[in-house]
Amino acid sequence: MKFRIDLKIFIFILLFLITNQIKIYAMIMIFAVIHECGHLIAGILLGMKPDKMEIKPFGVSISFDIKEKDYNIKIKKGNLLEIKKIFVALAGPLTNICIIFMLWMCPVFYISENDKILMIFSNLTLVIFNILPIYPLDGGRILKGILYFYKGKYQAEEYIYNISYITLIILTAISSIALLYLRNIAIFLVIMFLWGLQIRENKIYRNRKKLYETINNEMEKYDMKNIKIPIENKIN
Repeated sequence: MKFRIDLKIFIFILLFLITNQIKIYAMIMIFAVIHECGHLIAGILLGMKPDKMEIKPFGVSISFDIKEKDYNIKIKKGNLLEIKKIFVALAGPLTNICIIFMLWMCPVFYISENDKILMIFSNLTLVIFNILPIYPLDGGRILKGILYFYKGKYQAEEYIYNISYITLIILTAISSIALLYLRNIAIFLVIMFLWGLQIRENKIYRNRKKLYETINNEMEKYDMKNIKIPIENKIN
């Protein structure tokens, strides 16, 4: 399995050190690793092979190799792969929810009450952050997978692109107000991180959209019998 560290993480560490918020940042990163272990275990149990792990400024990302047979097993307008992706995406937030439940219900004698609250807050932050309907966060992946079964690949990608963009605009507006009152640099860093993800995914989406349109035009051009094939069944 390949391993990569996003060097921007050192800038974030420095900023949180300067603003005296390094403890909460370290706690979130520790539980982010556990969160990603949930994804990893779910993927392995579903027969997916880990390909690459990347440490990012606000978490860890694991990608998996895709088996051809998962693409070929069709379910409605989707395929078996999308079901696996949904379960893998759910595994991360569920891992943090389980940790919150254990911390809340079970007495922990070797840590202070303040540290316990900080741990619960860190896991709750990860749950809320990751279930946002912004691709490629877990919430965006889950929503995209569900849309895939009802709308097909092409429309699912178009919908999730628009939903992600609108959600991020709303979140930016709310965060701007919160930043004005709380004056917490962490809010600004999170929003900038999300916009970075959005810009990257938008570029990928637009390139893929051009590919779909090119293939669709070529197939219609050489289709002598004028048999139109839904675009979602051409590219999987």
